[in-house]
Amino acid sequence: MRIAGVQMDVVLQDPQRNLARIASGLAETAKHGAELTVFPECAVPGYCFSSLEEALPFAETIPGPATEAVTRVCRELGTHALFGMLERDGARVFNAAVLVGPTGVLGSYRKVHLPYLGIDMFTSYGDRPFAVHAAGDLKVGMLICYDAAFPEASRSLALLGADLIALPTNWPPGAECTACSVINARALEIGRAHV
Repeated sequence: MRIAGVQMDVVLQDPQRNLARIASGLAETAKHGAELTVFPECAVPGYCFSSLEEALPFAETIPGPATEAVTRVCRELGTHALFGMLERDGARVFNAAVLVGPTGVLGSYRKVHLPYLGIDMFTSYGDRPFAVHAAGDLKVGMLICYDAAFPEASRSLALLGADLIALPTNWPPGAECTACSVINARALEIGRAHV
């Protein structure tokens, strides 16, 4: 399976513009044969909110308007997308990742490890067990950003049979060492879990 990652300029509090960029990114990656495209953490609403009250109008249910919009694009292009959003569940808000395909929502994940940054200062801790979801024949596990710093999260997904662990991120400046070191360490551990 060909997999693509899209780095995009996410605009805070402008979900319509961000969804248009997701659609454009999907069109471009599908043109090059990608069957799954991964977008950033909080790609729909943005990440750097200064309060929960400021973020609440941009939190949605899953499924909801954002997932339906991306589903339509995936259906037209025959592809899959994994993107970050804020999920509203009653009075709680979660930093979430969602896997969408031509048939709709295939799975979602709520960030478990929350640093004291951006929207994560105000969201609820993820409250679901780690899970693997099918995107065609590919078994996809999802984590978000800071989750990569904790080996057990990746190990759990590997033991559940994940072929791929997608990690949408919104790393702040100075986090380059995470990409260079921590991600490689998780990949090594996952490889050993499959041996």
